[in-house]
Amino acid sequence: MSEAGHLASDPAVSVIKTSLFLGTFIGAITWTGSLVAYGKLQGLLNSNPLLLPGRHALNAALLASNVGALGWYLNTDDATLGLALLGATTLLSSTMGVTLTSAIGGADMPVVITVLNSYSGWALCAEGFMLNNNLMTIVGALIGSSGAILSYIMCKAMNRSLPNVILGGYGTDSTGTGKAMEITGTHTEIKADQAVDYLKEAQNIIITPGYGLCVAKAQYPIAEMVELLRKKGKNVKFAIHPVAGRMPGQLNVLLAEAGVPYDIVHEMEEVNDEFKETDLTLVIGANDTVNSAAEEDPNSIIAGMPVLRVWNSKQVIVMKRSLGVGYAAVDNPIFFKPNTAMLLGDAKKTCDALLTKIKQEYEI
Repeated sequence: MSEAGHLASDPAVSVIKTSLFLGTFIGAITWTGSLVAYGKLQGLLNSNPLLLPGRHALNAALLASNVGALGWYLNTDDATLGLALLGATTLLSSTMGVTLTSAIGGADMPVVITVLNSYSGWALCAEGFMLNNNLMTIVGALIGSSGAILSYIMCKAMNRSLPNVILGGYGTDSTGTGKAMEITGTHTEIKADQAVDYLKEAQNIIITPGYGLCVAKAQYPIAEMVELLRKKGKNVKFAIHPVAGRMPGQLNVLLAEAGVPYDIVHEMEEVNDEFKETDLTLVIGANDTVNSAAEEDPNSIIAGMPVLRVWNSKQVIVMKRSLGVGYAAVDNPIFFKPNTAMLLGDAKKTCDALLTKIKQEYEI
């Protein structure tokens, strides 16, 4: 308040006040949006999109109110009114962060996280302008731009557009308008002993990890198991989907941390055509990224989404806690295919059991 007179006489007052307002506006959206995203990812909130009636009109009204508050703020020299307007935009944009993020389903939360990360960077950049701090401005711009690039990569990997995700859309750009295909049949369950038999018989093996591996921290027993299999002359490699885990590169980092050689970790585009020549594919904690409905059902909400074609392998073993759906809430047909066996249970415990039994088989 005591500096209001100095600010009014500053020749760059409009730039400073705009930066202050934008930092408040973006920061409040980021804060409440992050809380909602955390709640959905942790299971504290329902992961389904909360589609409020007239939500687009509500968000448009909130945005228009913020724009009006900005115009009023720039054209007043009254310090008390200025603080009131900043308080108003904090309240309005906090509400906007909740309404925007609540309308986005759990399957899109990885994209939301990178978008919110980008928002935080631009908020920091705005504060850097306000404080005339070059370091804050540069770091904020780097965070904002890197978050935006990650968001674009993830949307492209899911065949989605960023506005479609942010505005609470559902389905890919290829989703049809008919009824989704009904999945029928029964699944086949196996135990760790049978899974080890498949591993011993197979020569070409591809492992496709997902978020379940990250949560269970199962990369260490898997890395040791892969090392043993390779010493026995087997051709083992990893296939990584761009949005496996919670952000691009997460699984690559985890596997590198566990000592998996870089040259056997491949991106989806590099390995997708090799599944036809693969004896065994081991799916660990992945669901939506290996869902064949993306290619087989034009009416599925994930139709057109690029996926790992694990079902083309001679044999598939899916390691999951249960037959439940992934974050996209779409049933996975590969669970019921004749060449798929389900090895149900905690990924870490199951991987430890596989490693122990392989050591026993090879008398290590």
